Amino acid sequence: MKRIIALILALLLVVCMAGCGAKEDNKITFVLDWTPNTNHTGLYVALANGYFEEAGIEVEVVQPPEDGAEVLVGSGKAQFGVSFQDSMAPALLGEDALPITAVAAVIQHNTSGIVSRAGEGMDTPKGLEGKKYATWDLSVEKATIQQVMEKDGGDFSKVELIPSTVTDEVSALQSRSVDAIWIFYGWAGVACEVADLAIDYFDFADIDPVFDYYTPVIISNQQYLEENPEQAKAFLAALSKGYTYAVDHPTEAADILMDAAPELKDSAELVYASQKYLAEEYISDAARWGEFDEGRWSAFYNWLNENDLLEGKLDPKTGFTNGYLPE
Repeated sequence: MKRIIALILALLLVVCMAGCGAKEDNKITFVLDWTPNTNHTGLYVALANGYFEEAGIEVEVVQPPEDGAEVLVGSGKAQFGVSFQDSMAPALLGEDALPITAVAAVIQHNTSGIVSRAGEGMDTPKGLEGKKYATWDLSVEKATIQQVMEKDGGDFSKVELIPSTVTDEVSALQSRSVDAIWIFYGWAGVACEVADLAIDYFDFADIDPVFDYYTPVIISNQQYLEENPEQAKAFLAALSKGYTYAVDHPTEAADILMDAAPELKDSAELVYASQKYLAEEYISDAARWGEFDEGRWSAFYNWLNENDLLEGKLDPKTGFTNGYLPE
């Protein structure tokens, strides 16, 4: 009898351990690039509407470490995260290259450009001559400004570079501490509209198609993808449902985002307006949410290579895949 009881207990322990292991295998850690904002709405919609749960996946959302989501995903401590095609590039090079791959485009086109106060001549790149531009002092950033200025007949050396990380674009422009700022229109540009600040704006991608790269993107760990292809596909299918819902129901999606991140309720008008703007941009002219165009992806990495903006040459077709997106 003692042997039978011991055997039963042992079997129960094995079953319990197997069950615990299965639950752990279904857990995914997703690391953001910044505090919650409208770029992340589809993620929070998928959580709130139970899309991940329906797929048998438990998702934990975490804030990024100081060195960014790329390192956390590359180390395998997070399975998915938010990055950008430009900031991914150096992480894909060298002996210490991170094993990360972009698996979905959050927004189909690059919606960044330069904002300035209206009527001060900065509605085109050449107008930046003699003006104060808030710079992060990054080589890719400055090379981008230089190229669009030269296309417009301008001289980048005449721009007054003001090292600054602007967190409140409206205040920075109103105070005249700077004249021009690189922004993502879906948040900072819309913030200017909500504040009734008259602005001029030009989009990099409109001036040179090489700058129509992907920003932001969802990245994943390559080993995880190879070992868990079906789970990765299920995760992205649920995430795609979240972003598609945000396209079709921007007001409701904004409410879900603010419920998940209550601090955003202080900027509710901006959140609603930003969500309405991004509802047109998440998929835009693509066949489906998340899809990458190989030509656009490669064109930007070729540009980085041609301008020696990386420590080495990068395979222009590396770093992305459409293979895990839902059909």
